[in-house]
Amino acid sequence: MHQTPSGWQFASEAALEKFVWSNLKQLFGVTPLKQQHVSNGEICDILAVGDDRGLVILELKNVEDRYLTQQLTRYYSSLLEERPFLEDVDYSRPVRLIGIAPGYHRHNLIDSKYSRLDFELFHFSITKNEEGFYFHLQQLGQEFVQKKYLIPYQPIESLGIDSIPEPPELLVKWLGGCTKEEQEGFLRVRSRILTFNRRMKEMVDKRLIQYGSGKTRLCAEIYFQQKSQKPILFLWLPTPSTYLLSSSRRLIVGRLRVWTNGQTISHVGHVAEGIGKMRTEQEWEQIPPEKRPHMFQSLSSKSRTPVEVERYLGCWNSAEKPDFWDALSTLAIEKWLERG
Repeated sequence: MHQTPSGWQFASEAALEKFVWSNLKQLFGVTPLKQQHVSNGEICDILAVGDDRGLVILELKNVEDRYLTQQLTRYYSSLLEERPFLEDVDYSRPVRLIGIAPGYHRHNLIDSKYSRLDFELFHFSITKNEEGFYFHLQQLGQEFVQKKYLIPYQPIESLGIDSIPEPPELLVKWLGGCTKEEQEGFLRVRSRILTFNRRMKEMVDKRLIQYGSGKTRLCAEIYFQQKSQKPILFLWLPTPSTYLLSSSRRLIVGRLRVWTNGQTISHVGHVAEGIGKMRTEQEWEQIPPEKRPHMFQSLSSKSRTPVEVERYLGCWNSAEKPDFWDALSTLAIEKWLERG
């Protein structure tokens, strides 16, 4: 979970999707079919089927997004053309279009009001008490009907560790070449990782600082690049090729390099070892055209360019962006825990 000035939110859209997917029957009385289904280039968050075998399309947003109803409209069109899961879905039945978000931009309400399609827009919020975190769900226009569910959650902010050691001198030296915002981001990631579990260690080498319970079970790594005279952050996260195009297959966790733009995180890319050969488009433009390699782009570790962090976290069109330092480090910790 991530605390905001107005309350609580999921650490990422992926965490929200994981919770909804696991509770579809309780929340909406429907049976899950597939997550992140690709249709005509569009990626639908969740597909499900109702008791009448009608298709159910769900689009989730962890922050307010003005394009939610437009996305559902495009998914509706693409899926009626594609007609997947014919063994499970009766396409003669009405299709349910469900939006779930913590708030709605007025454009969503205008689009919904004048569209020929029937949208079911649900507002969610998260509260916390001594028992834990609760997910509140309420359909717009139905003021007195609200569902409340306990969110299975293992706190990761702190597990009884009151303080952590001061940053090693080597890290302080490396951060000297960073902007103030980058320095704060690196130190916040370090603090977040070290304070959540006593097994997490900080292992310092000449040009490398690693975080984990051992060399073979890492959560993060900071590598000093001599050429740029700046540190580079790596986090063990779901690889883009499985995270963005995942269906029923298991997510693969790999070593992802993190790019910054002087203020916050801008891109991530799967780099199995070293610093890799990926560069952002801005970095490639600084190289003479005749020296640039063939620009092969994909979501794999073979790509020449990394993935924009907004796309990776599913907040590409969101009006409000999460704190990328916190969102990615939280996701890295969650995956570290899942790996045992």
